[in-house]
Amino acid sequence: MFTSKIQEYLDTQQFTTFAPRAVLFDMDGVLFDSMPRHAESWSHVCTDFGLPLSREEVFMHEGRTGEATINLLTQKYWGRAATAKEVQDIYEAKCVAFNALDEAPKMPGADEVLKCVKEAGLEIYVVTGSGQLSLLNRLETHFPGYFSPDRVISSKDVKHGKPHPEPYLMALAKAGIAPWQAIVVENAPLGVQAAHAAQIFTIAVNTGPLPESALLDSGANLLYPSMTALAEQLPLFLNGNK
Repeated sequence: MFTSKIQEYLDTQQFTTFAPRAVLFDMDGVLFDSMPRHAESWSHVCTDFGLPLSREEVFMHEGRTGEATINLLTQKYWGRAATAKEVQDIYEAKCVAFNALDEAPKMPGADEVLKCVKEAGLEIYVVTGSGQLSLLNRLETHFPGYFSPDRVISSKDVKHGKPHPEPYLMALAKAGIAPWQAIVVENAPLGVQAAHAAQIFTIAVNTGPLPESALLDSGANLLYPSMTALAEQLPLFLNGNK
């Protein structure tokens, strides 16, 4: 299965080789089981501001920067972009609501996946549309030895969030590698689209309520139902590409 999927990737992107040197991880829904809390806080706060947003819609918007999400909603309901103050007020209220919830646990299987990647000698980066400091600051404390601030690309670092490829292109530039030397692990359609647009082999993990088709249609090269399932198969995948 791996051989055929890799060949499909090479044919689609018109590359001649696939030689991973780094794995680029999304954060929410991949490393932390935080999306249900994001969905609850975004839905509650935006609706209070007169911008109706269901929890299911939050999963579809996952990966966008907070500002981009807010502007989509204000364009839809108010017929205009949000002002800088409106963006600040809504996002701050969302962060307060999120932090009032119980702490998001690590995603089951994330430790095992990271250990496998490290043992394979690959570099590890985080590429997230989030600017949620309460989670970003937990990367090193909850996954000690895997992350450093210079290997985290967040919403604060980019002009264009997912589904634009800029976040992943920035990660490639930081790592000093080509697209065919990276692997992305994502759980959101917009994140998969961003990675696909950056020409990176993309593994999707369906840790949310979306149908598998939402990830496959966005360009995922491989799909697993959980990080635990990925952890079981990843050693085989990486060992076959050394």
